Amino acid sequence: METAFTPLMSFGGGALVGLAAVLLMLGLGRILGATGILSGAVFVTSRQETTWRVALIAGMLIAPGAIFVVTGTMPEISVPSSPIMIVIGGLIVGLGASLGSGCTSGHGICGLSRLSLRSIVAVPTFMATAAITVYLIRHAFGG
Repeated sequence: METAFTPLMSFGGGALVGLAAVLLMLGLGRILGATGILSGAVFVTSRQETTWRVALIAGMLIAPGAIFVVTGTMPEISVPSSPIMIVIGGLIVGLGASLGSGCTSGHGICGLSRLSLRSIVAVPTFMATAAITVYLIRHAFGG
């Protein structure tokens, strides 16, 4: 199993996510953490908070269609796992985001840029865990 090397697409995507994080902080004073945004939209605390959260989530869902309009092709998505494994993985990520006081996007993009001590500890932990997991799945278990 090999992961495609796409530096231009990766740079462009990263730049857009960074721009979105800056605009959300400048415009609303909020941190762009996808799990927190989704949680706030599901467990509503105020109507004003829900509006921008739902708009941001809608943008994330509409983005592949916008890519199709611009390029004429849909983004290629290949998920080599069963739907049940995806659901289990999503639940584990949600639990980890709750225990870690934020998700990878919130800590990695916004937390590090604000020099948050919590994020400075969390991000290397995420990265090390991800590297170990990939190594085990690809090499130790032959996945």
